[in-house]
Amino acid sequence: MKKFFLGLAALGMAITLAACGSKTVATTSGGKITQDQYYSSLKGTSQGKQVLQQMIINKVLEKQYGDKVSDKTVTKQYNSYKDQYGSQFKSVLQSNGMDSSSLKKQLRSNLLLKEAVKDNDSISESQLEQEWKSYQPKVTVGQILVSKKSAAEKAIKALDDGQSFDSVAKKYSVDSSTRDKGGKIPAFDNTNTTLDANFKKAAFKLDEGKYTKEPVKTEYGYQVIKMLDKPAKGKMSDHTKELKEQIWNSDMSNSDKLHTVVGKVLKKGNVTIKDNDLKNVLDDYLSPAAPKAK
Repeated sequence: MKKFFLGLAALGMAITLAACGSKTVATTSGGKITQDQYYSSLKGTSQGKQVLQQMIINKVLEKQYGDKVSDKTVTKQYNSYKDQYGSQFKSVLQSNGMDSSSLKKQLRSNLLLKEAVKDNDSISESQLEQEWKSYQPKVTVGQILVSKKSAAEKAIKALDDGQSFDSVAKKYSVDSSTRDKGGKIPAFDNTNTTLDANFKKAAFKLDEGKYTKEPVKTEYGYQVIKMLDKPAKGKMSDHTKELKEQIWNSDMSNSDKLHTVVGKVLKKGNVTIKDNDLKNVLDDYLSPAAPKAK
């Protein structure tokens, strides 16, 4: 089962360092455990320090970029995940130790981080040109999925004999979610990470109205693909916005880039660590040689 990948913001957030004091957290036959004891024990662990790092990062990101991320945007991204996983959505959340509320919080954290990346990322003309080489506008395809190569070859033979793609999909495809829809799947572009790489490569080579003449081996079995809609690529200058968006999305998966961006954000964040035992908790992002925020 697939897991959510939410980048830097996807650190475990189940533990909180904020609640400390003499209030009892638990009682046992051997005595009670207070919030102070819990805090003192937790702050010395790597997990506790990671949580504190993330809490600080979220605070400064919210202050600097909160007005650029609306609840509507968070909900839209949340719904896209929900649609993507369908009936498995709840079980995917549970397998990641999350619920709807915690997912929305992490989505917001990631959207804030992306705003920081955009704000601190100067994209050059050469970067745009490099991105343009692999750029492909969203295409729509139909597909027939079978488990054996021989079945895919039979499907292709039926298409060669003049049968419609819709009818062949209904007859041969084992994909119950698409076979009664002519095998049609949601539109995708070159940035799609959910489809098999061989599938995308074969699809992008097709002209509109054409289908693959050989079975395409993928992680799911063998597939026959038909190009239903393939917009012209056009000129690079017409797609600057999309190209920049793709570069920013790529940067969101680049740990070195994120590390640098977070360091810049923290330096603007007026961060002061009050607990001497945790004074170096941000050293991963603020090198000793760099001027730290007071």
